[in-house]
Amino acid sequence: MIFITGDTHGEYNDTVRRFAENGVGKGDTVIVCGDFGFVGRIGGKHQYYLKQLAKEEFTILFVDGNHENFDVLETYPVVEYCGGKAHKVAENIYHLMRGQIFDIEGERYFTFGGAYSIDKFMRKEGRSWWARELPSNEEYKEAGENLEKVGYKVDYVLTHTIPDSMIYRIGKNTDVHDAELTGYFEWLYRKLEFKKWFAGHWHINRNFDDKMYILYDEMIRLGK
Repeated sequence: MIFITGDTHGEYNDTVRRFAENGVGKGDTVIVCGDFGFVGRIGGKHQYYLKQLAKEEFTILFVDGNHENFDVLETYPVVEYCGGKAHKVAENIYHLMRGQIFDIEGERYFTFGGAYSIDKFMRKEGRSWWARELPSNEEYKEAGENLEKVGYKVDYVLTHTIPDSMIYRIGKNTDVHDAELTGYFEWLYRKLEFKKWFAGHWHINRNFDDKMYILYDEMIRLGK
């Protein structure tokens, strides 16, 4: 069974409780839509939490959010996972890299993490904020190449932030610093053929048109 949820922010007790309350068990897969937060400073508390999660009998996958430690995340080996590129964090934990397409349990997932930190002014680069929170030109290019191969047809889209039109629907305005990414997602929202799009970032649980799911602490169960 596949479960999809929003930000976990490295909060171990809350995360484990969320998983347990939703019935996540042996052999299942949980996908976190960014701000996973458990890949932290070397020697920090999150390394201990990560080791605890690595003992679980289910798989944890995540796209990156804006509040990830990219310096540490990018030290993990890049491997092929279900047809796409991923950082292998542990035997059961993988970071699904940007612009990739994964075949998971017979369905196609397009992943594109990242977002802009509006609280950047309160953070310190290299400790609580990283410039890699926003995609590079190479990642946009690779996304396009991978989507071309499948004719812009996928089953599910996994991102951290959301398209422009969805930002307005939740009563917010697009930030100029985020406009390239959210504008790209707006184009994809209209271009792609897909069943459902899942995102995090906004700390709300909302569903638009039974197609766009913005998740925080809610979990969605996918099953055939």
